[in-house]
Amino acid sequence: MPGFDTMCLHAGYNPVGDDAVYGLGQGAPRGVPLHRTAPYQFKNTEHAANLFALKELGNIYTRIGNPTTHVLESRVAQLEGGHPLAAVAVASGTSACFYSIITLAQAGDNIVASSKLYGGTYTQFNDILPTLGITVKFVDAEDPENFRAAIDDKTRALFCETVSNPALEICDLEAISAIGHEKNIPLIVDSTFSTPYLTKPFEHGADIIVSSLTKWIGGHGTGVGGICIDKGGFNWASGRHPIFDTPDTSYGGLRWGHDLPEALAPLAYKLRMLTVPLRNLGAAIAPDNSWIFLQGIETLSLRMERHCENSLKVAEHLEKHPKVAWVRYPGLKSDPQYAKNVKYLKGKGGGIVIFGIKTADAPAAGKSFIDNLKVIAHVANVGDARTLAIHPATTTHS
Repeated sequence: MPGFDTMCLHAGYNPVGDDAVYGLGQGAPRGVPLHRTAPYQFKNTEHAANLFALKELGNIYTRIGNPTTHVLESRVAQLEGGHPLAAVAVASGTSACFYSIITLAQAGDNIVASSKLYGGTYTQFNDILPTLGITVKFVDAEDPENFRAAIDDKTRALFCETVSNPALEICDLEAISAIGHEKNIPLIVDSTFSTPYLTKPFEHGADIIVSSLTKWIGGHGTGVGGICIDKGGFNWASGRHPIFDTPDTSYGGLRWGHDLPEALAPLAYKLRMLTVPLRNLGAAIAPDNSWIFLQGIETLSLRMERHCENSLKVAEHLEKHPKVAWVRYPGLKSDPQYAKNVKYLKGKGGGIVIFGIKTADAPAAGKSFIDNLKVIAHVANVGDARTLAIHPATTTHS
């Protein structure tokens, strides 16, 4: 298997391969082309019917698939160690989280999630999913047994972040996934803060990965997108997941866990996400953004190394600063998450540092600090090539 850096440059695209776009021989573009098109020409009526019936895979309409996006999906899936065809790129990380849940849960079902989540995800789970009849049980992920205690017969998934945003708590993926697998319940992991360079959740038992491509994978704050990747081996036909066992009226009565051709069976989760939520709700990623993220991925390793090096230096400086009350960074040996950082983040810590200022008025001190920054940008984003800062309590987690 090619190394990680090689896959960052080449995975998912062979310019002289035997494919329907370029064929064999010289003259094919070395860089991944940007395909700005909405529809695709069918070979004939039989070809069109086969695509719609999922008897074969191919392009129909850019809302549910695009050649540039296919390269992005395959490249990220392979970097994560998942099935190379089992990823779906969407319009944002928020969409990826939402689609990851509604692909396997419906009214009357529930999921069990860590209470330490990105503010937008928490709001989606706490306020939006319940309006669809999907309950989210929040638990303290520091003790994996809390997930076990919350599981019932209607639980369809467990959900956590590899590194929580912004608390920087690292989930024990192996323990949580093992608890889920006892009941044939998949673990969905938002791995935005670690990227596949630091953590490969599939190697620690996760079944599905979601990520905001906008952040470190894209790396430059120039595009918005998200992705959901299925490992490809989960048993959706066990009887635990009614959505995959019963006829889907939105797609011709197909039973996703039972009726797909053998070659497509490992893609059941991806195909349901593609043809039900994405096709009908339409949070499609723009091909231009897919192309932008492919440029970012080429330097992912280099950037993540520098992010981690810089973050450790900042954390060490703050830890010694007389006006700093506390510092959290998993790469610090004094940090309570350091042992899990060694296990799950290759000991590198990641690209985020959080800290508090010694003051009697924390909100005012935080605002003053942010308002007086000169070079560091004050924006609601992370993972940019530039250093960024924000006060979560009054913005992203207010």
